[in-house]
Amino acid sequence: MNKLMTVAELQFRTEAELRALFRQATMALARTATGTPERRNGLATLENISRTIAAGPGRGR
Repeated sequence: MNKLMTVAELQFRTEAELRALFRQATMALARTATGTPERRNGLATLENISRTIAAGPGRGR
């Protein structure tokens, strides 16, 4: 998963889907090199997923 995922595309996912994406993004991040665009995208994706989970139920549904 090297694609940056935005809050806009995450907000309609269930919490279970978000948690699964978080695990996948974490594993993908571990395979990236420091300072690369892939790593920056991975870190931003994790932050976006975390924010979406924190927003809780009704976050756009």
